Amino acid sequence: MKKPQISIAIILTTLVNFIFPCINNISPANAAMQQIVANQNQDLQNIENLATKFMEMLGKEDFNAAAQYFEKSIQPGLSPQQLEQVWRSITSQLGTYQKQIAIRSQKSKEFDIAFVTSEFTKGKAEFRIVFNSNKNIVGFFLSTNKSVTKIPLPAYFKVDKFTEKEVTIGSGEWALPGTLTLPVGNSKSIPAVVLVHGSGPQDRDETLGPNKPFRDIAWGLAAQGIAVLRYEKRSKQHSAKFAAQAVNLTVKEETIDDALLAVSLLRKTPQINPKKIFVLGHSLGGMLIPKIGKADANIAGLIVLAGNTRKFEDLTLDQIAYLLSLNSTVSPEEKEFQTQIQRQVAKIKSPQLAKLPEQEIMLGAHPKYWLDLRNYQPAEVAKKLKQPMLILQGERDYQVTMVDFAGWQKALATKGNVTFKTYPLLNHLFMAGEGKSRPEEYEKPGYVLEEVINDIGNWINSQKK
Repeated sequence: MKKPQISIAIILTTLVNFIFPCINNISPANAAMQQIVANQNQDLQNIENLATKFMEMLGKEDFNAAAQYFEKSIQPGLSPQQLEQVWRSITSQLGTYQKQIAIRSQKSKEFDIAFVTSEFTKGKAEFRIVFNSNKNIVGFFLSTNKSVTKIPLPAYFKVDKFTEKEVTIGSGEWALPGTLTLPVGNSKSIPAVVLVHGSGPQDRDETLGPNKPFRDIAWGLAAQGIAVLRYEKRSKQHSAKFAAQAVNLTVKEETIDDALLAVSLLRKTPQINPKKIFVLGHSLGGMLIPKIGKADANIAGLIVLAGNTRKFEDLTLDQIAYLLSLNSTVSPEEKEFQTQIQRQVAKIKSPQLAKLPEQEIMLGAHPKYWLDLRNYQPAEVAKKLKQPMLILQGERDYQVTMVDFAGWQKALATKGNVTFKTYPLLNHLFMAGEGKSRPEEYEKPGYVLEEVINDIGNWINSQKK
């Protein structure tokens, strides 16, 4: 049985997302004057040299030296030990590093990107290394080179049914760019929904590979007469500053504050009915929906897509166990990686967590983050809310599973204003597939199932207030 190539961003849902700020969808800069191009070419040559040296340090397993290539604001949250864990997870799938066999680079706005193809004992892999203007690394990703298969656009992509405009959520140092999708033909009293991201530094579309589930939801709901507000997550838009303050961050700063600001912005938008503003959370956002609903009792309704009811650290353990179960055998390196994660989870659960140094990192976050979540039980908080809720779950989802869905059902069984639904063929992105869900499934282009869009739209439009 062929071993699956487990994506680093998938197997380390929390760890890598915190350590390596995502820089997604970077498009090549337009060609400028010849002298500028010449300067850029020299810069890119320098970037390629740096990327080569960085990969050599990883290949030699000199993690102390490799960690020094990262932006200084990121380094406090990226110890050589953490970098070693990431590298071990790569080599557990690809085997021992052999050599670099190709390199190319490109400029993209304020970033330079090196694409390094390396050979391992079990195959080849391309790495995407992103440098800032100071020639420090701000992103490190395992790329995919698979061809993209074109699939038909979903029927709910009706671009003549909506318009989009840029907006700003919040103000000051944490202000976030966003997109407000508005139905055409409705001048006032439009219902609206805010989309709240999953874990890690997500963009406004929740882009993962070729897939953009939040864009799909926004366009689909707008075609049904519902406005949608989506925005860049704080940990993406302000990645360096966010990482520099990591020791003091909780889910409040990561997610909740900006979701509430987005609701406030909609209430001030002339076309929007302020009494019909809903909030939809996916994954981590779904887990935090009860906190958001509790913080603002005037939100008209709450929607949970694949929101976990179990502890985040427990999900991480189960996710790794599931991914390793897809292999015919578990290598010593994979077993050691799993053991390291188990040790970190034990620290998170330890009564001594509050006494650990604030710089300690477990699953990519510091003690304060985990202490804040220690006593949080999403379904129990939801039980006390007055707002109606819609809870949806893909049955093939291995990241947030039917165990979590059952947690919502059990806690909210007696509430008459909660609607539950599952979809047998859907994965974590609410996109259809077959058989056991695997990480490489996210690398295939797809769209949120139309039935999901319709269920959300019908539910929102059925709420009376």
